[in-house]
Amino acid sequence: MAARDETPSARTLVLDVPDWPGHQAGQHVDVRLTAEDGYTAQRSYSIANAADGGRLELTVQRVPEGEVSEYLTGVYRVGDPVEIRGPVGGWFVWRPAEPDPVLLVGGGSGIVPLMAMIRARKAGGSRVPFRLIYSVRSPEDGYYADELRTRARDDSGLDVAYVYTRRAPRNWPEPPRRVGVAALNTAGWPPELAPLCYVCGPTGFVETVADTLVALGHDPARVRTERFGPTGG
Repeated sequence: MAARDETPSARTLVLDVPDWPGHQAGQHVDVRLTAEDGYTAQRSYSIANAADGGRLELTVQRVPEGEVSEYLTGVYRVGDPVEIRGPVGGWFVWRPAEPDPVLLVGGGSGIVPLMAMIRARKAGGSRVPFRLIYSVRSPEDGYYADELRTRARDDSGLDVAYVYTRRAPRNWPEPPRRVGVAALNTAGWPPELAPLCYVCGPTGFVETVADTLVALGHDPARVRTERFGPTGG
């Protein structure tokens, strides 16, 4: 078991789960905490890593006053017990045997299950081309920055494009903006290639991106979405 910080407000937990049945990229787990007085709190978190025996990686975004997230990103220490249920989900998954090009569009912490897909592609030896459009508020808010930079440089089948919504890096060629038609046209796949599209992030972000993809001509049945909203953390 281990833990590492991804951003000032996000932390990745590496957990060893006995008798873990395995998982597919894009699935999630339910994490339950139980206090000494018996009180329990449960939240769902996407799995960040490709299948790797009984090892799970969960990247948790701290939510102010969140019962579970504040514990996992601050109080939790390596070796503390947590209850895990899963894996959960069968629609928002990517399998290395899929032959079609893939478009990943993530908003903020919505990158987590998409990162599992990127890692699963590498682990499975897939040559399917991936394109990732990652929307974040500022450079400091991006998860997995070093790994994505390395993968984009070393893997000719992976393209990574950032969209900054609040503050862009110095000398960035574009002002802060949201993911829209321009970004999806420039950094995405043309609909005639029939890519599989995975969109994950806050509800409003997911709905806007999914609607835009369909308006651009993408088959709605090939636009898979996973959204999250206020849950108390």
